[in-house]
Amino acid sequence: MIMHPNIDPVAIYLGPLQIHWYGIMYMVAFAGAWFLAMRNSQRPWSPIKKTQVEDLIVYGAWGVILGGRLGYMFFYNTEKWLADPAMLLRIWEGGMSFHGGLIGVAIAMFIYARKYRLSFLALTDFAVPLVPAGLFFGRIGNFIGQELYGRATDVPWAMLFPSDPTQLPRHPSQLYEAFLEGLVLFLIINWFARKPRLYGEVTGLFLVLYGVFRFMVEFVREPDAQFAGQSALLESFDWITRGQTLCIPMILLGLWFMRKTVLRQTSPQAN
Repeated sequence: MIMHPNIDPVAIYLGPLQIHWYGIMYMVAFAGAWFLAMRNSQRPWSPIKKTQVEDLIVYGAWGVILGGRLGYMFFYNTEKWLADPAMLLRIWEGGMSFHGGLIGVAIAMFIYARKYRLSFLALTDFAVPLVPAGLFFGRIGNFIGQELYGRATDVPWAMLFPSDPTQLPRHPSQLYEAFLEGLVLFLIINWFARKPRLYGEVTGLFLVLYGVFRFMVEFVREPDAQFAGQSALLESFDWITRGQTLCIPMILLGLWFMRKTVLRQTSPQAN
């Protein structure tokens, strides 16, 4: 068994102001996205110019924050949200959803594409290689904050989290996700996107791989307490979680995008 390092989730104390590691990870993620976008915008087939990158990051950041928070309330805390609508604004209490953030970013990219008269799929193909680095830092933030840890286990690398009231050794599932959704996904997607592809290919591959990786990790991740005893839709099967349920349409949509690219013989991006 390994002891969690028990890092203070607050990185900096400035009088009454507290700067949390999780917030710092978000800032690092957006900075990393800006750096990668600036680099990738120099490719000959890039739909984005360097002068448009800052606007893209701003649109994406609003999509992540608004979509992530609304998604968490809608997918994971609907009853509490309806009872206390102001809960939506209390971001410092925690609660962000990747799937909600994904929807928020998709909407933001649609608005951005309309503004600059770009192909929506060309834009998302440009944007998705920026995402895994952010996922990596976000999961490290979860690990520092001792959030979203895994199920109890007896594997040799099981970890004891000081904030866990049960004090059972658990899977460090945040690190599993940082590795798969962050590092592995980053390497695969950025390797695949290094050459021009048909519209939707990069986006489709991202959706499939993230969905599969997240689906796998959900088997060892502790289910959200608010769903105990509930059963809805696919979750009526004892083994499937809310996160896995949300990943299924992601995987299917990604496969559909990739199938559509196979059926197309030519594309301006692939020429």
